[in-house]
Amino acid sequence: MISRTGGAPFASKEADPFETTAEAQSLATGAAGTALLPIERAQRGTDSWAEVHTRLAACTSDLVADEQASLYFGAPAVAFALHTAHVSTGRYVGALDTLDAQITQLTRRRLASADARIDRGERPRVGEFDLFYGLTGLGAYLLCRDPQTKVLRDVLSYLVRLTWPLSGDDDQLPGWWTLLSPSGSISAEFPGGHGNLGMAHGIAGVLSVLAIATRRGAVVEGQTGAMRRICAWLDTWRQESDTGPWWPYWITLAEHRTGILTQAGPSRPSWCYGTPGLVRAQQLAGMALGDSDRQRMAEEALLACLADPGQLGRIRDGGICHGAAGLLHTTRRVARDARSDAFAAHLPRLQALLASQPVAGGDGFLDGTTGPALVLTSADGTTASGWDTCLLTG
Repeated sequence: MISRTGGAPFASKEADPFETTAEAQSLATGAAGTALLPIERAQRGTDSWAEVHTRLAACTSDLVADEQASLYFGAPAVAFALHTAHVSTGRYVGALDTLDAQITQLTRRRLASADARIDRGERPRVGEFDLFYGLTGLGAYLLCRDPQTKVLRDVLSYLVRLTWPLSGDDDQLPGWWTLLSPSGSISAEFPGGHGNLGMAHGIAGVLSVLAIATRRGAVVEGQTGAMRRICAWLDTWRQESDTGPWWPYWITLAEHRTGILTQAGPSRPSWCYGTPGLVRAQQLAGMALGDSDRQRMAEEALLACLADPGQLGRIRDGGICHGAAGLLHTTRRVARDARSDAFAAHLPRLQALLASQPVAGGDGFLDGTTGPALVLTSADGTTASGWDTCLLTG
């Protein structure tokens, strides 16, 4: 149970009987994620805090804080929702203090496991480091809570270490290279595994959290070099076409060894994979590094993407993760920091695209109706609650 001010817990309303306790703790699909909409509205004065409190109470029982927990599931997911309600209001201090202690312990265990894995010279699972399940996501949460904590610095140091090849690796694969397929299993289609470029599960998420941390004054030894190594790797795999630059979703071992990409052209322009998310990560890195060329390249790549009807035509749903809502919000975030006002001409078309798309993911945050509603509430690309911290777009 949670308390509004950190005092005695209140008697919570029973959760939806069709939603298990575990499902409720999902930021992607459960009550922890759907609570973000009334929180954002309450922060803007257009919804009641009583509604927020009811929503949060539905996901705060029997919180998972073991190694299954991540930014998108369990105690960290619920803590993130509570933090968005805490911003500018001071609410839920007691609950957040309790959860922060649990999340710090969880993060230290995850760091110890990751560092031991690197010491053994073994390849990681994507879930060790990515935004959804791994230490990038836990780092994003810690960063929004307090940029100066030691545990956050330890996460940043681990992410720096992740950018170096493993000792004795003849292929000199980047340290985030996994032997698994993008689905997280051993697959004959991915002999030798893959290197993931995406925001949700790949190195763009790592680059974003390192850049955001740098801009907020959280910097550890080697952080600047790590960002430059990631950017150099992304440059290696940037492709040029008649419709502008683009990046693949991932790289196979054969592609790494030959330097030849098998993908013929750009895929869906989504937040989770594809040009928009990769652009925002590199724009943030350019600003953090004082690299105006990097920032300009990234912004021009997104402008070219938005001008290509073929790429926009691959958007087939309205969700945040890989649909029109994610594309629109990421573009707004890029536009706010852009060196030109050229994005303004594209925003009405992206809003119309969102309005035309179906949403098939129920009321969930990532693929359901909550995400698009949040994007429409944050019409100028800013948020009152910081809900998009879990996307690493700002």
